[in-house]
Amino acid sequence: MSRLYRMYGEDNRMVKEINLKDLYRVIKKRFWLVLLITILVTVAGWFYSNLNKTELLYESSTNIIINADSEYRKTLQVIIKDTIVLENVIEDLGLEKSSKALASQINVESIDLSQVVEIRVTDTDPERAAHIANTTARVFKEEIPNILEFEDVSILSEAKVNSIPINESNQNKIVIAAFIFGMMLGLGLVFLIDSLDDSIKSELEIEMILGVQVLGSISVMNKRNVKKRKRKKRELELRGETIGYK
Repeated sequence: MSRLYRMYGEDNRMVKEINLKDLYRVIKKRFWLVLLITILVTVAGWFYSNLNKTELLYESSTNIIINADSEYRKTLQVIIKDTIVLENVIEDLGLEKSSKALASQINVESIDLSQVVEIRVTDTDPERAAHIANTTARVFKEEIPNILEFEDVSILSEAKVNSIPINESNQNKIVIAAFIFGMMLGLGLVFLIDSLDDSIKSELEIEMILGVQVLGSISVMNKRNVKKRKRKKRELELRGETIGYK
């Protein structure tokens, strides 16, 4: 970055001034490095997000009415998630999981301390979640008379398929974060490299440091420039316009 210095008091301290042109020049000079680091970090973030992909979960619920007092209703709610009920649910739906695993997907609670009990099921498949909820309610209603000789259970509403996940995939967030981090890292590295470069890059910088006016500058000479100048000189000689050309 161009080093523009001002003299301060007797200490002759030099303070670097940064302007927009300097920033543009530095970024433009090593833009390929910024682009490369951004791409590499973004790709790495994409691979990481795929390896740690969040599994989407869906939820469905059915409501049943248990016509019993509060204490007895709590007992009946516990039975809904018992093995004797869930084994029948697994068999009816052909699920390949244990009753314990299925119980972890089911939540049973009374709504506002009323006789209405909600059976809420969470699953990676929205249709399966609805089927499990409805089958659990049906099996419970069929089995509870055999278990406790209690028949006052009715299904209030069946579960519907809910295609909206209850959690969000973090894949896009990780990729976006990786892109932003990669760009910041690239820019930071470019500015660091430039700050470590102590070479003078402009006439204005010389004037500010030495306090003298620059009368002229010598252009960078390389093979390409030399060949170009020779070719131009030959063209001028052919036209007879070499006067004043060096």
